[in-house]
Amino acid sequence: MTSLSRRAFAVTATAALLGGCGGGHRTDRSPAGHPGSTTPSTRPSGKPARALGRSVPVGLEIPDIGVDTPVIRLGLAPDRTVQVPPVTAHDRAGWYRHSPTPGQTGPSVILGHVTVGTYGDGVFRHLARLRPGDKAVVRLENGTAAVFTVDSVRTVAKADFPTDAVYGDVGRPELRLITCGGPRTGDEYRDNVIVFASLTSASP
Repeated sequence: MTSLSRRAFAVTATAALLGGCGGGHRTDRSPAGHPGSTTPSTRPSGKPARALGRSVPVGLEIPDIGVDTPVIRLGLAPDRTVQVPPVTAHDRAGWYRHSPTPGQTGPSVILGHVTVGTYGDGVFRHLARLRPGDKAVVRLENGTAAVFTVDSVRTVAKADFPTDAVYGDVGRPELRLITCGGPRTGDEYRDNVIVFASLTSASP
């Protein structure tokens, strides 16, 4: 397990995607009341690329669903929950900084809102429309564009969040994109939408 993965599992954290996306998941392997899932990551859709060095993500493009957003850094709030992007008119995605940077070996995690309260749609409003083979391009601070190919898209009940599949060790560079989905009651969504993708190329 990488040091970044250990840090992710060392915290007790809940990602509460607010503004119409409440509730959430934990990054430890055994969520309270629910055993961690042992579902393995999905088979990569493209040929895996060599891992990249550490470089913080600064932008994210997903052409098939019209996403082109800055990426901010997210850590832990004082109550040990995962920070989420601020609810603003100009919604942005956020990288969980206790996960590997995109392109490093392991699962890099980027969170986004599906809705942002009175401001309307969030940056990940169409995340569930992605399909295997679609691309997500992460712009890194060092100028590299890391291209990930979608392997699978899963909608899961928040009560059954697949912690191991999302945060568990993997032997290649992978990306997780997470938002809320499913039926909505008030400001709460029942499910999480999770995109699993693997690094297939990179360019300066």
